[in-house]
Amino acid sequence: MADSQQEGKMAILERNDTGAIAFLKMNAPDRLNALSDEMLAALQAELDALHQDHSIRVVVLSGAGKAFCAGHDLKQMTQGRQADDGGKAYFQDLFDRCARMMMSIQSLPQPVIAQTHGIATAAGCQLVATCDLAIAAEGTRFGVNGVNIGLFCSTPMVALSRNIPRKQAFEMLTTGDFISAERAAELGLVNRVVPAASLEQESIALAEQLAGKLGAAVKIGKQAFYQQLQMPLEQAYSYTADVMAQNMLYPDTEEGISAFIEKRSPNWHQ
Repeated sequence: MADSQQEGKMAILERNDTGAIAFLKMNAPDRLNALSDEMLAALQAELDALHQDHSIRVVVLSGAGKAFCAGHDLKQMTQGRQADDGGKAYFQDLFDRCARMMMSIQSLPQPVIAQTHGIATAAGCQLVATCDLAIAAEGTRFGVNGVNIGLFCSTPMVALSRNIPRKQAFEMLTTGDFISAERAAELGLVNRVVPAASLEQESIALAEQLAGKLGAAVKIGKQAFYQQLQMPLEQAYSYTADVMAQNMLYPDTEEGISAFIEKRSPNWHQ
């Protein structure tokens, strides 16, 4: 288990590994797990460590207390305004660090599941949109509400507009209204909505299902998934044909095909 950042005597981010699954829990419930400087640093450190951890096949990200994540820490941001430049350098650095952390999630070899409850607002909603998969407890609300305080959620917009239809994203961004977990599932922001009492169980079940697949195949597939989305159709087919050809050369893929033909479980090594 990698070292976590500390807030007083309490780890602001907890990591517990069970088999091939890493469970990350944002642990600042009194601040609704806001993406403070400390939280961003802790998340980045763990993501960097997970990138090199070949024993982990799936990551589950959750939040302690009554909310998943309420976005950036507004009190901390207000303090940043006290600099001579009015906070310009601090704000630029803050949003750059946040963007790096978000991109680290998608560049991670392992799929990341957001286990959401309570609220996920602004950069917290961005975090859900950034994760590869998301499960929401009934009653969870999602929003990009910065416009309500005069701050348009421009960076959360990047992930949100790549998850849900354009007009629905723009409506959320300009009205500042929340949407329900059920609406989030309809739009594609989350994969499914489950009773709050079974949220953890459902997240673990999905993580275990993914962890049971050939890790090398999931790794190459996740990278290809995000790469091909940015390409024109012809280029995407050319690129993914090369990816599949590489995948076919894996000894464990040969074993998986043989096991399917022979109607037995595969004996994978990766």
